[in-house]
Amino acid sequence: MDHEKIKKIRLLLVDDEDDFRSTLAKRMKRRGVHVSQASNGKTCLAVMSKQPVDVVVLDVKMPGMSGIEVLQHIKTDHPQAEVIFLTGHAATRDGVEGIKSGAFDYLSKPIEFEHLLGKILQAYDKIHREQEKRLEADFKSRMEQQMISTERLAAMGTLAAGVAHEINNPLAIINEAAGFMSLVLQKPEMADMPGRPMFEMALNKIEKSIKRARKITHQLLGSVRKSEPVLAEADIRELVNETIQLVGKEAKNKDITVSLNADTSLNNIWIDSEKIRQVLINLLTNAIQSIDKQGQVSIHAKNIFEGILLTVSDTGPGVPRENREKIFEPFFSTKSPGEGTGLGLFVTKEIIEKMGGTIEIDSRMGHGTRFTVRIPNQIHTKNYGNRRNDNL
Repeated sequence: MDHEKIKKIRLLLVDDEDDFRSTLAKRMKRRGVHVSQASNGKTCLAVMSKQPVDVVVLDVKMPGMSGIEVLQHIKTDHPQAEVIFLTGHAATRDGVEGIKSGAFDYLSKPIEFEHLLGKILQAYDKIHREQEKRLEADFKSRMEQQMISTERLAAMGTLAAGVAHEINNPLAIINEAAGFMSLVLQKPEMADMPGRPMFEMALNKIEKSIKRARKITHQLLGSVRKSEPVLAEADIRELVNETIQLVGKEAKNKDITVSLNADTSLNNIWIDSEKIRQVLINLLTNAIQSIDKQGQVSIHAKNIFEGILLTVSDTGPGVPRENREKIFEPFFSTKSPGEGTGLGLFVTKEIIEKMGGTIEIDSRMGHGTRFTVRIPNQIHTKNYGNRRNDNL
């Protein structure tokens, strides 16, 4: 037998016959098995709720909760554990019923020790085969998602290059024409022009639409453009406060309080300040826009190992569960048409991941949303370029 494998097994013996159970446990321990014991079904489930168990050797006939009932609880609460039934000669039908209910196998008393140990090893092997299958399925799923993401980014790169040429040039002409029309409308002789307010309203819509289109092209190009980082030692507290001021007007208009709670011992960090400022603006703007009127947006900053942890929380309505997986996808937006590009969080995630960091969302409907950002100190991150020399 594989003695190294035996030493890894976490076994639980469940039998109301104390002498039989104790003797069996001693023999298992001498072979190197990690053994726990329980005298009834209730104790068995209590043990399993407190510590991991691989294989349960379970007597079918016990006072109180029967072996079949215990098996049903194990399969519900600990589906990865395997169960081997022990039955009397007259109760083999219970063993068969147990297999139908999900038990790995059953043995009749009196048992042959080596036979039982062999069954325990087989059950343990089954657990590892199932784990390997799950890991393989998870890996395959992640690879498929990565391929989809890679293809999407490649397509966006091509799209962005085309957008820069095909849209920005016409936008410049439209903007120039709108500006000329606005100047004409300001002339004294146009003061009494019929329908002038409607023309001014139309021009205002054109100008807003130009700004929106430019923002989309800028964000598209920013998400795929490879640029050298400009690293310098930065005071995160100061950087966050500067960003709060930038979004202050929008927050004030909606009666929203934006506050920073930073650890008193917060360290400076080597980062690309402009990139982090863009991340903060995107997260704060997203939080402010999620609140209709009156509310709070709070930022917390603290040190973590070789980096900084930032959390941005809001008192908005929350993000539905079905949207949380999509929220970082390009062009996904829950805002009304014309109010969002669907690129802010996508660009934010791209910036953070290029720095070797992570961003996570936690949200409950009716209780707001929290984004958690981990940013490593870029002086320790080899894959993010060279730091700037002017502060060395």
